Amino acid sequence: MPVRVVLDAMGGDYAPRVPVEGALWALREIPELHVILVGQEERIRAELTRHSTKGLSLSIVHASQVVEMHEHTIAVKTKRDSSLVVGMRLVRSGEADAFVSMGNTGAVMAAALFHLGRIPGIDRPALGTVYPLAHRPCLLLDIGANTDPKPWHLLQFAVMGVVYAERVLGWPNPRVGILSNGEEPGKGSILVQEAYRLLQESGLNFIGNVEGKDLSRGLAEVVVTDGFTGNVVIKHLEGTVSFLARFLKEQLTDGALDRIGLALALPGLLLSAPGLFGLLPSLRQIRRRLDYREYGGAPLLGVDGVVVIGHGRSDAKAVKNAIRAAVGAVKGEMLKRIREGLESIAIARSSHGTGTEGLRPNLE
Repeated sequence: MPVRVVLDAMGGDYAPRVPVEGALWALREIPELHVILVGQEERIRAELTRHSTKGLSLSIVHASQVVEMHEHTIAVKTKRDSSLVVGMRLVRSGEADAFVSMGNTGAVMAAALFHLGRIPGIDRPALGTVYPLAHRPCLLLDIGANTDPKPWHLLQFAVMGVVYAERVLGWPNPRVGILSNGEEPGKGSILVQEAYRLLQESGLNFIGNVEGKDLSRGLAEVVVTDGFTGNVVIKHLEGTVSFLARFLKEQLTDGALDRIGLALALPGLLLSAPGLFGLLPSLRQIRRRLDYREYGGAPLLGVDGVVVIGHGRSDAKAVKNAIRAAVGAVKGEMLKRIREGLESIAIARSSHGTGTEGLRPNLE
């Protein structure tokens, strides 16, 4: 059975050119894939004429409207024939298995909530992303969907994160941590302290608090936090990586070794210091690890459908890998596993006489 992925062809800073290129790249690499390009058909076909599509499993569904990168929830409500809305409806009706977009994050989230709804037992969806600097990359969530969650929301994030790490990323029995300002159980805000207790009782592989410095040490494969903190962490990382790239470029091209001097000197440097040959693959590996395009996009966990959201500035490689992530989520039965995970924790808490209040407290 093919995995049918809807791609929002109008989403992103370079649509429809880049989404179309990424879709074709993915189709050439993933044999079981069928891509449904949703958007303004005339523009999509114009892009397809630039490429060979022979033998590729591809279809187009017309959507006359576009939710622009600066638009949010209101546009999703008013533009009912937008590529976002039409694509989500295809998933809801069972005509597609997953949805991928490089469009505005808030708009994609709104469309998913309006047209797919939440998985039963999940109060709020969470955005997750792979934190690339860890010895073993970890999944950090939430990174922006919920700036003021409750303790039980963090427990739900952890369940969804574990399922995604296991079934999509292939990390067995992932360790779960909660981001805090100290290792001790009593450290952190009231939110962190109360979520700590719930995670301890969850039956997950919970290791306790994880400090900011520990994200890069590989202590946990899944780290949960509120969306405000998670977003600050990710944006700080992006800024740091950008600074390091500029700094290294300046050091190599300014001062005593200008661009011409570097070009003339490099062969001699390599001959006199063979160890530099070994350094080059390491530098390439670091660059690849820091490259967001390798991960493609962030899964929107908790909505009742597979949804992956990519950067607006994504290139074709990022689009391809976002599609690959969506295929992995479908093949890994992510939605089914999240439901099972919620059930197992509810049963475990019930056996301890605590009911299901940690997952969703009775507010009546």
